[in-house]
Amino acid sequence: MKILILNGPSLNLLGKRNPEIYGQETLEDIEKKLLIQAKVLDIVLQFEQSNHEGELIDILQKNIDCDGIIFNPGAFTHTSIAIADAIESITTPTIEVHLSNIYAREEFRAHSYIAPVSIGQICGFGPSGYLAALTLMHERIQNNFNAKK
Repeated sequence: MKILILNGPSLNLLGKRNPEIYGQETLEDIEKKLLIQAKVLDIVLQFEQSNHEGELIDILQKNIDCDGIIFNPGAFTHTSIAIADAIESITTPTIEVHLSNIYAREEFRAHSYIAPVSIGQICGFGPSGYLAALTLMHERIQNNFNAKK
């Protein structure tokens, strides 16, 4: 089983950028925790991060052979119809993840273009949200529940 962990803009600055909102852990710290859980679940992980919308779309399209995608699109959540279209155009189940509770922040963050084309959304649990998404994606794939939505 292969799962893509995809992160969007500014997530490369985790641990430095607004730690009162996003926490002290770096993206590398989160990836290390995911690798530990992936080993237990016998999952191969691929990690990608980009600050560029088109590159994120290219990564999504190049990884249609993955069994699942866990995606934190960052600010593109609220602005990118193009990324939503890319997710909708592939058959790979995608879980949207956010470190903070996007519904408890600025009003513009309460809208996600990604949620309607994802199988689910996890937000507000910090780095643990990625671990929950990995466990849930594994369970979904193991149970052969292949429906995109």
